[in-house]
Amino acid sequence: MDLIKTIEEQQKKENALLYKVGDTVVVHFEIIEGKIKRIQKYEGVVICIKGAGVRKTFTVRKTSYGVGVERVFPVYSPRVIKVEILKTGKVRQSKIYYLRDKVGKDSRIKELLGPKANARIAASRAANKAADIAEASINADAKAADAMAAEAAAKAKKK
Repeated sequence: MDLIKTIEEQQKKENALLYKVGDTVVVHFEIIEGKIKRIQKYEGVVICIKGAGVRKTFTVRKTSYGVGVERVFPVYSPRVIKVEILKTGKVRQSKIYYLRDKVGKDSRIKELLGPKANARIAASRAANKAADIAEASINADAKAADAMAAEAAAKAKKK
């Protein structure tokens, strides 16, 4: 078998792609600033899913202060801690780039309701249980680093 394919298979996560285009999601991803790690949340609508295998990416669009902002996330990145589904969207296209031209209420997507939508959201929450533990440990490390920085600042102030 091809060496690259075996390495890529090892890097895949289970239950990584439970969301679809049109879903409103919150992406929790890790940011490293120097020695400090923290979790940042990015909430928006998934407008496209591209690629195949380990190289698969998804684009999330949100409106921030009246300006549309898009961000591309790798599906299997170790920096993406978890992806929560807030609402399931009812769309008929695999790429919903037409949202870029819509403004205000016109840019909303109809919500998919019913047992299928509830099952997808429940599956997403169950898959994110392990990710919650990882996120809590990162947040605890960040708090410990903040406490050490405050302690060092207090010592410097006394001198």
